[in-house]
Amino acid sequence: MNGLLIGRSAELGGLVRVLENALDGRAGVALVGGDAGIGKTRLAAELVAEARQRGLRVMVGQCAELGDALPYLPLADALRDPALAEAVAARPILGQLLDDGSAAASSSGLTQQRLFGSLLGMLSDVQPVLFVIEDLHWADRSTRDLLVFLSRMLQSERVCVVGTYRTDDLHRRHPLRPVLAELKRLPSVTAVELRPLGSGEMSDYVATLGEVGARGLGEIVSRADGNPFYAEELFAAMAEGEALPDSLASLLLSRVELLSEPGQRVLRAAAVAGRRVEDSLLREVSGLPVGEFEEAVREIVSRGLLLVEGYGYAFRHALLQEAVYTDLLPGERTRLHNTFATRLTSPAELAHHHLAGHDLVGALTASAEAGRIAERLGAPAEAHRHYDQVLELWDRVPDAELRAGEPKHVLAMRSAIAAADSGDNHGAIARLRAVPPTPEVQERLANYLSEMDQEDEAIAVAESAVATATEPAVLARALATLARCLAWSHRHAEHEPLAERALATARSAGAADAEASALITLASAAQLRGEWVRAENLFFTAAARTSGNLAIDLRALFNLTRVHYELGRLDKAAEVADRGIALAAETGLSWSTYGTDLRFLRFLIHYVSGQWDDAEAMAAGFPTRVGTVPESVLSSFALFIEVSRGLPGVGERLAWLQPFWPDPLVTYMSRSLAAEHSLWNGDPAAALEHIEAVMDILTPSDPGTLRVAATGLAVLSELGRTEGADELIARARYAASTGPDGERGEMGLEGRAWRLRAEAEWSRALGRTDPDQWREVVEAFSYGFVYEVARSRWRLSEALLATGDRTAAQEEWAQARETAWKLGAVPLATALEEYGRRARFVGATSTGGLTAREVEVLALVAEGLGNREIGERLFIAQKTVSVHVSNILGKLDASTRTQAAAIARKQGLLP
Repeated sequence: MNGLLIGRSAELGGLVRVLENALDGRAGVALVGGDAGIGKTRLAAELVAEARQRGLRVMVGQCAELGDALPYLPLADALRDPALAEAVAARPILGQLLDDGSAAASSSGLTQQRLFGSLLGMLSDVQPVLFVIEDLHWADRSTRDLLVFLSRMLQSERVCVVGTYRTDDLHRRHPLRPVLAELKRLPSVTAVELRPLGSGEMSDYVATLGEVGARGLGEIVSRADGNPFYAEELFAAMAEGEALPDSLASLLLSRVELLSEPGQRVLRAAAVAGRRVEDSLLREVSGLPVGEFEEAVREIVSRGLLLVEGYGYAFRHALLQEAVYTDLLPGERTRLHNTFATRLTSPAELAHHHLAGHDLVGALTASAEAGRIAERLGAPAEAHRHYDQVLELWDRVPDAELRAGEPKHVLAMRSAIAAADSGDNHGAIARLRAVPPTPEVQERLANYLSEMDQEDEAIAVAESAVATATEPAVLARALATLARCLAWSHRHAEHEPLAERALATARSAGAADAEASALITLASAAQLRGEWVRAENLFFTAAARTSGNLAIDLRALFNLTRVHYELGRLDKAAEVADRGIALAAETGLSWSTYGTDLRFLRFLIHYVSGQWDDAEAMAAGFPTRVGTVPESVLSSFALFIEVSRGLPGVGERLAWLQPFWPDPLVTYMSRSLAAEHSLWNGDPAAALEHIEAVMDILTPSDPGTLRVAATGLAVLSELGRTEGADELIARARYAASTGPDGERGEMGLEGRAWRLRAEAEWSRALGRTDPDQWREVVEAFSYGFVYEVARSRWRLSEALLATGDRTAAQEEWAQARETAWKLGAVPLATALEEYGRRARFVGATSTGGLTAREVEVLALVAEGLGNREIGERLFIAQKTVSVHVSNILGKLDASTRTQAAAIARKQGLLP
């Protein structure tokens, strides 16, 4: 590698921009593709130097051409940096990647999520970071999953991830192709394709390699076809006086043939090892005496074929290693692989060499152990591949069970679980159907069938597991699974007796996981019937101690938090949510389903209890630039605080969410809050469109209908319309009285409050004024929902004023106004000031008739921003900003923007 970078200034500039964005708190990913030898590693090295100069911590890892044998190899390489030792030590699951896996914690389906979450936490702690992953075309499945995870989850962290890959290796069915296609659609991902150098650039590049005549330069440029590595090899061959072969492989081998016989012998052994090899291992496999070996290595290094790297050697380029390996004779290749197998200890590497060396006994033994280690390390795809390799070899190896260490059906179960954990439920089901139907197999199969919504078969299989189970712990798990499968089926009436039986059996057998699962099922049933105290007690018992299954423990803590919240016990809900969030963080599961749900609940508790600064701080961690449905759901949560405070990021967030509106949950969350945003900004027609879209996707019994219907009725009041009001209140009443399977039990406090709010809004839409209705609403929300109490007091004040009780109206208005300003609820505070001014309440200040959006624009005008800058800040069109500015000038009777700002400050509209 020479010291000059030729012809890549545009590509390097693009990568540096991704790096700069990361330094500014906008995490990014860059994917650098190009043919072998085109200069990807050289470009990455230049970026690494730039990053170090700017003070970033640099992590570098390289994939190896071993298929899926070694999971997370580039991550393990990167984590070996001594500068990361303390950060890695604080997260034991990361440290497991640096040993042989034997000390890893027992496996579970959450191990990979824990690993990914722990890495994300570590990157946040040691930021700013540049993480380079080279040769993604050789990446194992788990490394590819890790890249997708980081690309989606990194948002505001000061982290830049760069991956390189060879485009000429990506055949139509290459597993990296769909990953690249998926990632390149993400807004945070930048694709950089390295083209061949032009003839002028290539001439400049060759000139940096050394002196060459005009004729030789022309021949190199013509033959290299824009490939810098090919040009280097041509230059080296020409410098040694060699004739120039027709192909790159021939050219590389012609340079190898110049080596002495011992040198060629050592290089052939190194090629079988892969891209890198330790000095002592290479010496042993070569079979040469120490002195002769060292002389041979010195010769190879002097010719630039191997580079010294740490305590070993690496091929200068992967193409050279591939050429030497391909040139080996079949017997020679087999012998060298077997020789390596006698000197290695890593089961994954042993499995690779035994298979390549046709040693089926060794391959089966090593693959079984490699599968167990991959399982413990949180690499389910690799575990599945290793276990399947064992099963494929089983009938061809004598005493297979003895050598594998487990019976065939146990390994088949392990393979199925690993397949499911890697997202392949179809593969898991197929594997389990192919083995003898033991109760353990049937119980697991029922779980997977249930997750695939194959309800009837899941129930039948679970019943078979219950009927054949003899061990108490196995029976307890089978009963708990059957109860859960029945809970939401047409046979739901049968599930509670089974859950009770599962609970008794689990307690007798000491099966804590089955006990917790049964308790959660029973608690959910009690809650659905409106037996809130019983539900709370059952969830409390389930969450009181660990079950040995993190997924169940987090599920119990989430449900207990939710019930406390529904009962208005916000302090208790906060305490339990914090326990769950801490457990998720400690185990790297902050981004798991229940880890995310617990964080949202904690955010909602902050929001409801009036701790809005804390809520806004949490919302800042919810992604704006979303690329998947789960990210969009999480992003939608932030709209609660952003809409209620009138924050400028609402427009941008909604723009990112809009492509995901086909998803029902995203539509429910984001469009119902978009309706409130439109209403606050004087556009009830747009608000109604959002409400109608949400109502279209809600099922009749969905309790979320209550809040949406209440908002929709408020919209109709603003429009002065009664059409549609009766339909909305009918939907709300049905949802309040009817559950998924019939009559609904008593609702939680928030549900009851929204039911009363919908009734009061219906009366208001029809032009009826009833202060008592709004008093009920205020009282219903007074369990602790600070903001909704203030909004309801506003309507109560209006009703009191309309019925002639001016004193009481002013008291309610004053309390609502004080709360609104204390919360920083600018849209509500602005509306209350306008209402107070119209009602001529004592203490009311004027907003000059400005809408909440116009107040936002005015504040930015006062900062000296132009229309384009305001539009970018508020994520609205420049023309829309111009209309708002014109309205502001007219309402404030100002002729210039500066004058408008001065008037606004004088009138108290701006601080």
